[in-house]
Amino acid sequence: MKTLYPMTKSPRAVAREALRLARRALPAYSGPTSRKDYTQHQLFAILALKTFLKTDYRGVVQFLTDFSEIRDDLGLKGGVPHYSTLCYAAGRLLKKGRSSASSCVPPRPLRAAA
Repeated sequence: MKTLYPMTKSPRAVAREALRLARRALPAYSGPTSRKDYTQHQLFAILALKTFLKTDYRGVVQFLTDFSEIRDDLGLKGGVPHYSTLCYAAGRLLKKGRSSASSCVPPRPLRAAA
């Protein structure tokens, strides 16, 4: 069977491609007052890597901590984001809800109008 897109088993290739695509599709920051510690491009690429590795938020943070080459590919000079940063970014960037393999706190229920 021939695929339309070449497949890879390289986490570095996945991270670089996700970063490239995010730079084309997303603004660097979510708003003018965002902290600017990490770009949305970097966070999206980390979330793509999380999916590729089939791990949770803490797992991908540990993976990035262990592999400096991928940190360099993603331009993470200031260190690895906290897992909660990735959790909030997933809610903002993915818009389809939270992953079943997440370790985030569930969203608060909406209160009924009084």
